[in-house]
Amino acid sequence: MIVITTPTGDIGSQVLRTLLESAPASGEKLRVIVRDPARLPDPVRDRVDVVAGSHGDAGVVERAFAGADAVFWLVPPAADASSLEDAYSGFTRAAAAAVTAHGVGHVVGVSALGRGTPVADRAGLVTATLAMDDLIASTGVAYRALANPGFMENLLREVRSIRDEGVFTGTGAADRKAPTVATRDIAAAAARLLLDRSWTGVGSVPVLGPEDLSPDDKARIMSEVLGRPVRYERQSLDDLGATLAGYGMGDAFVGGMVGMMRAKDEGLDDGVPRTPRTASPTTFRQWCEEVLTPAVRA
Repeated sequence: MIVITTPTGDIGSQVLRTLLESAPASGEKLRVIVRDPARLPDPVRDRVDVVAGSHGDAGVVERAFAGADAVFWLVPPAADASSLEDAYSGFTRAAAAAVTAHGVGHVVGVSALGRGTPVADRAGLVTATLAMDDLIASTGVAYRALANPGFMENLLREVRSIRDEGVFTGTGAADRKAPTVATRDIAAAAARLLLDRSWTGVGSVPVLGPEDLSPDDKARIMSEVLGRPVRYERQSLDDLGATLAGYGMGDAFVGGMVGMMRAKDEGLDDGVPRTPRTASPTTFRQWCEEVLTPAVRA
């Protein structure tokens, strides 16, 4: 039995879809934890065991983890959390106890790059994520943290600006190259680990994408794919914080986001070399063709 959290989210839904496709051959039974079961498509709901509720709730994870062999773990964003510790480790604490109580053998979690870098202890959301990894690992379960850079899908938040103004924003220098990953590749890595549970101990699995790109590189590729000029505008960290606060996000989340972006500008994502093991296949150009273009044209 594999338990999937966030089965209607971007990454979780792709993990679930991959596992459903493999289920006839693998024989794996699947269980999902979902706040609103009605959001699951009927063909999916008919093929999985559904536990309704939040996976931050002790009663919910107690029910969901009973008889489970493996868990896909992803903490949803908590823009109104009182602290980053509450948002990540606090949310995960009940699940960690349930992992121990029910003898779950393997957990795969969505995490971040940065462990071992000089800025990891002041990287806002990433620092909190790494502490969550440590909490899960402390249970003694076999754990793999998917260590990710920024997601290509983050650009979907700026579809309107890209379409109407030909502009996207960020806090990094225009020529600073960094890894970026498509969520489909994160989901694929998670599904592989959940299906092949021969691994033991605690470790990190970087998912780096196939290339490092600067914001200017991305602007060039987007311009070519979309057939219209797209340019990058750098914003200050103060402006980022003000924008997030203007959306009604809480102080802890805003500070965590600003801290993470500052750390990325200082090399947070630079500590892991790209190798055949750490690279993932989806190029930014391919993602722009298959995901961004339809979103811009919608």
